[in-house]
Amino acid sequence: MSGHSKWATTKHKKAAIDAKRGKLFAKLVKNIEIAARSGGGDLNGNAALFEAVNKAKKNSVPADNIKRAIKRGSGAEAGGANYEDITYEAYGPQGVGIIINCLTDNKNRAAADVRTTLNKNGGSLASSGSVSFNFERKGEIEVPAENTDYDKLFEAAANAGAEDVRDEGDVYVVVTDPSDLQSVTKALTDAGFDHNSSESVMDPKSQVNLDLEGAKKVTRLLDALDDLDDVQNLYSNWTASDDVKAQLDSDED
Repeated sequence: MSGHSKWATTKHKKAAIDAKRGKLFAKLVKNIEIAARSGGGDLNGNAALFEAVNKAKKNSVPADNIKRAIKRGSGAEAGGANYEDITYEAYGPQGVGIIINCLTDNKNRAAADVRTTLNKNGGSLASSGSVSFNFERKGEIEVPAENTDYDKLFEAAANAGAEDVRDEGDVYVVVTDPSDLQSVTKALTDAGFDHNSSESVMDPKSQVNLDLEGAKKVTRLLDALDDLDDVQNLYSNWTASDDVKAQLDSDED
C-alpha cells in the first residue's frame, strides 16, 4: 500500500454553510430511507442502514429525523418517496470528467436540472461510458485524524486487507476493494477505530491537473451541481498544485 494526500476541503461563509448543512441533511436522510427500504429497518441486520445512520449522526442530523426516515423507508410510516437511482456522466471545464449520481422521485426534473446547471457553468453531458471508463469502484472508510495514530491505523487496515490509507489532513481515508468494505470496516471498529463514514465511491484512475482559473471554474460547477436537490454524490478527476489549492482557499475566505 502507498499513501498520498489529496485536497478535499472547501471553505464557506456562515450563510453558505447553513444552506449546505440543510441540503446535506436532506441527502443523508434520503440515504437512510433507501437503505431501510432495501434491507429493512433493523440496524443490526442491515449494514447499509447502519452506515447511513452512522454518517447522519456524525453530521449532526437530529435523531427524530433519522427515526422518521427509517420508518418511512421500512414502510412503518407513510410518506416515503419512490426514489430512482440515476447516474449521469459529464465533462467540466478543461475536460474534467464528472460522474453525477442522483436519487430522485422525478427523473425528468433531475435530468433537466443537471443539464441546465452544466450548460450554465461550462459543462456538458457526456455519452454513457465516455467518462466512467476512467473511474473504478472502491470502498472508502473515513477515519477522523484527531486522536488516531496513523501507523497503528495503517497496520490494522493492512492486516484487514485494505489497499491504501490516505492522509487527507483532518481525516485518514482507508481504501478497499468494494467487496472488502464491510469486513475491513468491522475489523477497524473491532480494533477500536472510530469512523465517520464507510461507503462505496468512484475513484478516478487518472486526474486532470488544473491551473487556478480552471480550478475556480470546476469548483464553481461542482458546487452548483451539489446544490441540486436530486444530486446525491459527485465524483470528478480534477487536481491542482498545492499553491493553486491554497489560493482557492484564500479566495473563499
